[in-house]
Amino acid sequence: MDFPGIESVISLPTERFICSGLKMYLVESKGGAIACMLLALFFLGTWPAIMTLLERRGRLPQHTYLDYTLTNLLAAIIIALTFGEIGKSTPEQPNFIAQLSQDNWPSVLFAMAGGVVLSLGNLSTQYAWAFVGLSVTEVITASITVVIAVHSSNAADNKAKLNKLKMQAITNEELKELENGNGMTQKAKAGTAGFLVELENKRAIKVFGKSTFIGLAITFFAGVCFSLFSPAFNLATNDQWHTLKEGVPKLVVYTAFFYFSVSCFVIALILNVTFLYRPVLDLPRSSFKAYLNDWNGRGWAFLAGFLCGFGNGLQFMGGQAAGYAAADAVQALPLVSTFWGILLFGEYRKSSRRTYIFLFSMLFMFIVAVGVLMASSGHRK
Repeated sequence: MDFPGIESVISLPTERFICSGLKMYLVESKGGAIACMLLALFFLGTWPAIMTLLERRGRLPQHTYLDYTLTNLLAAIIIALTFGEIGKSTPEQPNFIAQLSQDNWPSVLFAMAGGVVLSLGNLSTQYAWAFVGLSVTEVITASITVVIAVHSSNAADNKAKLNKLKMQAITNEELKELENGNGMTQKAKAGTAGFLVELENKRAIKVFGKSTFIGLAITFFAGVCFSLFSPAFNLATNDQWHTLKEGVPKLVVYTAFFYFSVSCFVIALILNVTFLYRPVLDLPRSSFKAYLNDWNGRGWAFLAGFLCGFGNGLQFMGGQAAGYAAADAVQALPLVSTFWGILLFGEYRKSSRRTYIFLFSMLFMFIVAVGVLMASSGHRK
C-alpha cells in the first residue's frame, strides 16, 4: 500500500536500512563503512588476546580452537539469518536463503577458498603467539613487512634477563628448582626473569630451548594466508573474473560470508581433531572425550569465536561500501592487540630503550597507515 507524502517526511539518506521492505539492508555510506571497520578493528584485535590468555593459563590450544571455531561459525549464521533476510528479495539482490539454491558455485568456491586460507592463518597464529608474542605476531601477519627488529630486540632483552638470573649467586641446583616452579614464594613481576620462568611452567606451549625462528616461520606463513582471504572474498562478491553464468546474481556479502565461514569451520575441525591425537610442537596428546570434558576457559574461547566472527562480518560489510582495499584498514588490529599484550601480559615490560623506540615507531606507522586507509574509504556507487 502506498502512502503519498510520507517519503518526503521520513528519509534515511545514509543507509538503505529498510526493514519494511524495498531492498536488502546494505551499508552504503562512508560513515557506515567507517563504523563497521572501527568495530571490526576492536573485535579482531581483542579475540587473539583472549586465546593467548587461555594458552598462558595452560589450556591446550586444540581445545581452545575447537570451541572458538564453533561460535565463529555461529556468528556467520546469525548475520546471514538477520541482516541477510531483512527486506524483500529481488532478482538483483536475493536474500540469503533464496540465494542458497542458485547456480553460483564459482563464487561460492572463491568464498570457501578465502575461508580455508583464513582458517590456516588463524590456526598458525595460535602457535606463533607463544613464540614471538601477541603484538609482533599480529604486526607481521597484518602487514608482511620488515618488523623483525622489534621482535629481535625484545627476544634479546628476555635472553639477557635470564642470563642475569643465572649469573647471580644461584647454584645450578637452585636454578633447576626455580625452573620447576619451586622456591617461588611470591608472584613474579611482569618483565622479570622470574616471570618468564613462571610463565613457561604454566603455559601449554613450551618455548624454552626452542628457536624463535620456528615462531617467525609460522608467523610469516600465517601472514601469507591472511593476504589471500580478502581478495578471494572480493572475487566471490563482485565476480571480476566473470565466472557466473549470465543472469545469475552475484553473491551478496551475507551469503558469501556464510560459505566463507563454513569452509573455515570444516578445515579447523579436521586439523584440530587431528592435532588432538597427533599434536605438534611437543604438546601433550589429548582426545575428543578429554576435549568435551575440558570446561576450563570454554566460555572465553566461545567469546573469542564470536568476536572474530562478527569482526570479519563487519569488515566485509564495510568492504561492500568502501571497497575491500579500504576495509583492510582493520589490518591495523595490532594496535589493539599490542594494547592488550602490554596491559594483560606484560609484553615489553623492563625492555631496553632500543626496543621501546622500535615499538613506538612501529605503532606510529600503523596509526598513520590506518588514517590514510580510513580517508580513502569513499562512497561506492
